[in-house]
Amino acid sequence: MTTELSSANPGRARRQMAADILSKYGIVLAFVILFVALSFAHQNFLSTANLTNVLRQVSINGILAIGMTYVILTGGIDLSVGSVLALCGVVAGSLVTGADPANPALAFLAGIGVGALVGAINGILIARFKVTAFVVTLGMLSMARGATLLYSDGRPIPNLSPEFRWFGQGFVMGVPVPVIVFALVFIIAFIVLRYTVYGRWIYAVGGNIKSARTSGIPTRSVIFSAYMIMGALAGLAGVILTARTTSALPQAGLGYELDAIAAVVIGGTSLVGGVGSVTYTLIGALIIGVISNGLDLLGVSSYYQQIIKGAIIVVAVLIDRSRHSNP
Repeated sequence: MTTELSSANPGRARRQMAADILSKYGIVLAFVILFVALSFAHQNFLSTANLTNVLRQVSINGILAIGMTYVILTGGIDLSVGSVLALCGVVAGSLVTGADPANPALAFLAGIGVGALVGAINGILIARFKVTAFVVTLGMLSMARGATLLYSDGRPIPNLSPEFRWFGQGFVMGVPVPVIVFALVFIIAFIVLRYTVYGRWIYAVGGNIKSARTSGIPTRSVIFSAYMIMGALAGLAGVILTARTTSALPQAGLGYELDAIAAVVIGGTSLVGGVGSVTYTLIGALIIGVISNGLDLLGVSSYYQQIIKGAIIVVAVLIDRSRHSNP
């Protein structure tokens, strides 16, 4: 039947094929066009120092965005990640200051552990007590920020040990440590979501939670685990950001949840759940990072940058809605 329609109307068939290709690879094409345009717009964009800086910046948002992909694939959302990032950063930073700093690996794990604990609290309230994810994580955004200010007394925690700072400033064979960590997180997330039973459960829960429950999938556990993974990755991002900035800042992470959500929706992950890929989330994070870097190089005010990022999120959501209203 499809062959008959194609032969009867080759123009329509070509348009449909072009639309399918654009829908599948449009985000990659957009990134390439953006990259090339900025290469011509500013002479320093392609410099090694600038591209290394872009990758460092992307690594923080990318780690958050991968965690956000898990959450959004289940049909949820997490607005608390920026505050959780700050809380984990000050906890880890406080352990590696003073005359007798703790082992940096211990501080690293403590930051991730605090994030996982906060994510677990979100997950219990959402999965077990059926509270809307938006309400829970919005409340946690405020509570985690308040806990951060209380723990640090509202002041930065400076003088982090050199061994701890290596996590944010070090290199391995010329590659920044944050980029290596981000790459490892991406590879693990890609394998889990694509090749494991748990990954299929994530998609099933987001696609149709009632059908997933009928099929015997432990939907509560899957939702709980998604928020716990998000919290742990927020903790990881917080530790790396703290090590990179050489000081634990209680105001760190402001607005980071928007960048993470933007990377996910730009990458094509559906806000209703069940559809998405960490591969395209990676590209979405790169687009956000390249846009921010390019606008900085061009001297565009940070106020305008916020407007542009907000507009990108709105456009991405409109595109997502159109896909579902016109399958």
